[in-house]
This record gives sequence, structure tokens and C-alpha cells, in this order.
Amino acid sequence: MTSVLLIYPFFRRRLDRSRFRFPPLGVAYVAAALLEAGHAVRVLDCTFLRRDEAARLALAAKADVVGIYCMATMTEDCLWFAEHLRGRCSLLVAGGPLPTCDPDAFLERFDVVVRGEGEQTMRELLRAHEAGSDLGAVPGVVCRRGAGARAHGGDGGGAPCAPPRPFAWDLDAMPFPARELLPNARYVEFGKRSYGYSITTVMSTRGCPFQCEFCSNVVFGKSYRERSPRNVVDEIEEALALGYQRISFADDVFTLNGRRVLEICAEIRQRRLRFAWECLGRVDAFDHATARAMKDAGCFRIFFGIESGNDAILQLMKKQITTAQARSAVEAAHRAGLEVGAFFILCYPGDTDDTVLDTLRFAGSLPLDYAGLTMPYPLPGTALLERVGGRVTRAWRPQEALLVNHVLTYEGDFSALKMRFALLKGRAQFEMKRRLRRVAPAALRLFERPTDRLFRRLK
Repeated sequence: MTSVLLIYPFFRRRLDRSRFRFPPLGVAYVAAALLEAGHAVRVLDCTFLRRDEAARLALAAKADVVGIYCMATMTEDCLWFAEHLRGRCSLLVAGGPLPTCDPDAFLERFDVVVRGEGEQTMRELLRAHEAGSDLGAVPGVVCRRGAGARAHGGDGGGAPCAPPRPFAWDLDAMPFPARELLPNARYVEFGKRSYGYSITTVMSTRGCPFQCEFCSNVVFGKSYRERSPRNVVDEIEEALALGYQRISFADDVFTLNGRRVLEICAEIRQRRLRFAWECLGRVDAFDHATARAMKDAGCFRIFFGIESGNDAILQLMKKQITTAQARSAVEAAHRAGLEVGAFFILCYPGDTDDTVLDTLRFAGSLPLDYAGLTMPYPLPGTALLERVGGRVTRAWRPQEALLVNHVLTYEGDFSALKMRFALLKGRAQFEMKRRLRRVAPAALRLFERPTDRLFRRLK
């Protein structure tokens, strides 16, 4: 039996304004798979820890194998852990979105990179490690030379030591995330203190069949796989038993299969469960009847990734939606009594001053309760990075700022100053329209028109 430590290296920044904290489902899924295989597993979720405290706990675990999750926003902390733990365990493993995109970048500090979905790959990797056999024969693994794998041609560096692992299609056969290894009491306490209720995530599908240019979905790929409604609601009941009051579906496209959404709603009602939940939907896969069924089953909020208020930019993004569909979906959800949120990207490569202002006006014209505004990020594994790759100037790093935490990472048609101004203008404009809906439109234009002019003048 191998002792395993899985680390989720998220540390809350001093000026982090995000109100929501969700347990790391991906790490918990891998932990569950290893527990089922008979290993001794611990999870170090750093969400509520200081760096020095987390380092002390990681070293005290004295695990044989350490796996560290990494995405773009966690790169520095992931590599910091690797430096502290190198030589303190027999196998150091990196996994998650960023190692999947660029495994070679991690092989200087890690022995092995797990690409894609990690449950079965980690099981087989540990089996090979225990047997002293070739780690490079495990599908989905990339090895550092000398890390227990036979060299497969050439010296040094990293190369795929085995073919990619096929996706797992029978999601019902997977054990539920090992939530018992997570600091649930801290998440419950944080939620109740921050916004009056505790909330956790459930993932009822994996993958997304769409190919939005800016989206990095490298772990689950372009596949789309569903869990059965009964299996989903079984997990919900387990999560609620831990003290969580609400559920946030972490699916990329929860509403894609309308029939299945209705079946989940029916399963919730049949079991007489009383809890509130939220999800992310696509505007072209949503209507008023679905909204009403969701509301009746406890849904209180839905988010839509609209991204732009200009149809030409939506085509450029490969969103495969229109502004008319976006308006119809938002209004359907609003009429059903759901809170509605939407996400928008400002100053996207290809945007002009006119199209950015189109997006801000469009967002303000919708009956939204929340509007999330961001600047573009050409993330690893995205078509957007391929399009602007030669103009990337820096990797993403946390930005500590009072008003705008976003960081411009490439040379584009908009300066960092202009982008930040657009974000601040958009936030102020949206809040004025949301809070002052009974104010005459002419009064709101006293803010909008001069700031439009200032935005156009900025370079």
C-alpha cells in the first residue's frame, strides 16, 4: 500500500475579491480512485492555509508519492511546492490543465506528468511504481528521464512515454469525489459567513463539444459525457449530508441536453429534496419551459457565457451563438424567477472601440443580476493562443490591485490602461443600471456618454 499526498495549491490573495470558494473536485476524484484501489491518501487543500502552514503539513505527511494539481493561476505555488518536496518522496507527480498542455515545462521539477483525466492513470502509475516497472508504459503519462522509465529514444527532456489515455465513458462507475478528505467545515463556515449559505460543487457531465476560441478544456477535451440523473442526485445527497445547503453544478454545459435536465429535476422532486442550486447554461440550449422546471426543482441562479454583444465578434470567438439567442435565454430565465448572471470578454482580439461599447450596452440592456467582465487571456491549449502566440509578452501572474486584478499578457490593439478602463466603466455602468432601474435613461446617459468618449480616446 502506497501513501499518497494530493495537493491543491490555491492560496487566497490579500486583495482577492472573489466571494466564492469551492472544494477541488478534480483532486477529490483522483483521491477517491486511489482509495478504492487500496492506497492511503491524504488531500492538502490550501484554500484556507498560509504558505508556511501548508509547507509544514506537506512535509509532515511523509508521503511516498506526492501529486500536485496545477492550472495557469496556480503555477507559482505549484512549482514552489515542488521545490520543497523534491527528494522528500519517491515519486513527484504533476497533473491538471497546465501540465496536460505543456508537460515538458514541468519535468525539470517533477518525475512524472499525468495528462488528461487522472483517476485511472494515477491508479496504474502507482501500480507500476510499486512494481518497479516502466512508468512510461502507463497511458497518459509523460516521464522525466531516469524516473523509473526506460528511455524511448534520445536523451534528456520529456516526451510522451505512452499514448494518451482514452476518456472514461461510464461516469456512473466512478466513485464519488472523496469529500471526506476535504476541509468541509471550513467551506461551510466560509460560505455562511461570506454570503449566508454554504455551497459546494457537483459535476454531472464531463467535457464540452463546442470549440470556443478562448476556452481551454484540455483535461476533458471536446468530448461530452453524462452521468445518469439517479447517480447525480445520489452524490447531491452525500454532499448535503456534510452540511452544505446549496449545490453549484460545475458542468461546462449543464443545460446542453434538455431532456436530461428535466430528468434530474424530476429525480430531485421525487426524492422530496429541498435545496437551492445553480448551474452554467448555453443560451442556445435553454427555453422558458426548462427554466420553469429548474425553478420548481430548486434552481435559484443560472449563468450564461455570452462573451460579446456583437454578432461578428461572437463568430470570431467561435461561440456558435447570437445576441438574439442570448437575449431570449436571459429573458426566459428572468421570467421564470431565476437570478441570471452572464460573462463577457472585453477588448477581445478583433474587437474595435465600437464592438466593445456594443458589448457594454448589450450587457446593460439585459435583465441580469450579475455581469462578470474580464479581459482576454490566451491560455495554453486554446486556439486564441495559437492566433496571438507571437505577441504573448508574459505568463499570467496574480495581480494585487484595489480595483482591477486582471493582467494583460499579450500585445494587442488595446493597451492595458484602456482594457482596465473598459472593465471599470463596464462594472460601474452595469451597477448603475441594476441599482437605479427606475431612474430616467437620460440620467444614466450622463455617465455613459462621456465615458464612451474617454474610452475611444485612450490608446
